[in-house]
Amino acid sequence: MSQISTSRDEPVIQPLIGPSARHRTRKVLVAWGDQKVWIGGDAPVVVQSMTNTDTADAIATAIQVKELALAGSEIVRITVNTPEAAREVIAIREQLDRMGISVPLAGDFHYNGHKLLTQFPDCAQALSKYRINPGNMGGGKKRDDNFAQMIEVACRHQKPVRIGVNWGSLDHELLARMMDENVKLAQPRDGRAVMRDALVVSAISNAERAQELGLPGDAIILSCKVSHVQDLIAVYRDLAARCDYPLHLGLTEAGMGSKGIVASTAALSVLLQEGIGDTIRISLTPEPGGDRTREVIVAQEILQTMGLRAFTPMVVACPGCGRTSSTVFQELADRIQTYLREQMPLWKTQYPGVESMNVAVMGCVVNGPGESRHADIGISLPGTGEVPSAPVFVDGERTVTLKGDHIAEEFQKIVQDYVARRYGAHAR
Repeated sequence: MSQISTSRDEPVIQPLIGPSARHRTRKVLVAWGDQKVWIGGDAPVVVQSMTNTDTADAIATAIQVKELALAGSEIVRITVNTPEAAREVIAIREQLDRMGISVPLAGDFHYNGHKLLTQFPDCAQALSKYRINPGNMGGGKKRDDNFAQMIEVACRHQKPVRIGVNWGSLDHELLARMMDENVKLAQPRDGRAVMRDALVVSAISNAERAQELGLPGDAIILSCKVSHVQDLIAVYRDLAARCDYPLHLGLTEAGMGSKGIVASTAALSVLLQEGIGDTIRISLTPEPGGDRTREVIVAQEILQTMGLRAFTPMVVACPGCGRTSSTVFQELADRIQTYLREQMPLWKTQYPGVESMNVAVMGCVVNGPGESRHADIGISLPGTGEVPSAPVFVDGERTVTLKGDHIAEEFQKIVQDYVARRYGAHAR
């Protein structure tokens, strides 16, 4: 906290702006070839996603992985649930390599992962990380044996593991035991609180068991997935306080459309602000025919709007009001935002630093000129009844006024020239 003085009273405590320091965790490497993604430690928060194709269809899966990777997913998870799927993992990896897509693949295993990883060693090697759900591996000794088999394969192939527990498939024996113990307390806790505690205990105890079996501590990531915002926040606060493994954040079954986006943003933003979380995935249910890459964009926008990372130039646009009956500013804002995102696969190598650029597309004279001046480059379009001209501001200075029927094309060209001039090789 910092202090500011006042003329008549005691100093007022002024809170520091920004997220809390990151929770200290181990650092895990997820890699394929020369592509290295670090999770935890001092590494930036990593964006992940997951395909929804049938993994046995190698071509369709490789195409979707490519789309997700180009959108900015730094690790892509694929379902490995059948022998047919496991058999095709190597073909998917080879297809991606031929396309120049080196994004690491994580295999998602449930129920029969111990068999698939053992029976298909090429699959085990082609994957860069395994996701294991201890709650879906049987019970008693069978569960212990199956878990041990998967950890032994991870050790053999030197692959990191995410131990991901989920309240929809929590270890029933563990939960029953903890519920029984809770009933015997003088003041029993709420059943939901016991379930949250069971998630944390399951994750940490399985991580410790994996280390006993030989998996290095810096090859383990944990997650505790629930589908309600307050439960997720409570679980991860507890998990972060009780271990130093890197944590994967995500609200499971978040939902469709705005509900899923709002719920995920509400939960993850609180945790990220508190310095909790090393990698995130936004589990959105796509609308029929919807684009799977939307979950990647939402994850990036959460991190960028919080100031934790920068992925693509941000577009500031006004919401519109009675002064803006024209849709020109809406269409231009959408066009520029789409254009900037589409350019990023090339620009991120050609124009380092461009991801931090801010662009303003405003709809009338009220806030338009001011917002445009605050941005790196901005345009203030005419509102209802205003002079049909659009002043453009570059680095805070008014440079040109656009008029006529080609304002969109002309402004896009100004943006292109600005990017090349400011972020090109000659600018460094």
